[in-house]
Amino acid sequence: MTQQQQQQQDAWSPQAFASNLRAMESRYHSHHPFNRRLNAGELQPFQVRGWVANRFYYQCRIPVKDAAILSNCDDRATRRRWVVRMLDHDGHDGHDGHEGANAGGIEIWTRLGIATGLERETLESHALVLPGVRFAVDAYVNFARTAPWQEAVISSLTEMFAPRIHKDRLAGWPTHYPWIDTSGLDYFRSRIPLADRDVEHGLEVAMQWCTTRERQERALQILGFKLDILWAMLDAIERAYPDDLAKAQQP
Repeated sequence: MTQQQQQQQDAWSPQAFASNLRAMESRYHSHHPFNRRLNAGELQPFQVRGWVANRFYYQCRIPVKDAAILSNCDDRATRRRWVVRMLDHDGHDGHDGHEGANAGGIEIWTRLGIATGLERETLESHALVLPGVRFAVDAYVNFARTAPWQEAVISSLTEMFAPRIHKDRLAGWPTHYPWIDTSGLDYFRSRIPLADRDVEHGLEVAMQWCTTRERQERALQILGFKLDILWAMLDAIERAYPDDLAKAQQP
């Protein structure tokens, strides 16, 4: 028996592999102390704004990450499916600018920022982006540029855990943060069905690529890396916006 045949024999079943991937939910940033406080309504307006402004940088870099994946992908069928993710964030119709339902996730997140009291110009300038957040997000984009496209696709599987966090915000924020216009929460509403669709495709790629135990374990490492990226972002935000931050420093 060759080494490859042995690895294939030792591989987890598709069901066990998927279960092991989903088990990493315990490391998702929904469990970060800052996010728990955010969704429990325990943060002050300046802290919510700080989170929104920094997370906006991540939103803006997602289509750049997806373009990097496309640039490395030599499979036409995958490219045709993956390119939709870029449009989901950048917008499907360039004629309506910042208006309409097709404006994309970046614009919808901008509306969230405006609903919290931030100016569009402040968001788009990334003036409030923390060095730690920028470093983490750029590391993710760089990974997508340099890794095999299948591995970069696997890194997107943190979306398996996203619907719950969006639903929690939709359920709690209107009560916890009544000063935020509920129309600003449209991003969370929009991402739930899109996450389900994207996870289905991501898992397909993972199952096709990870046919050996070595690749399956590599997939867990990659997913762990992406989870660390999201966690590190909140570490930086939590440190930058403590409860007693002087108002002169507040966004």
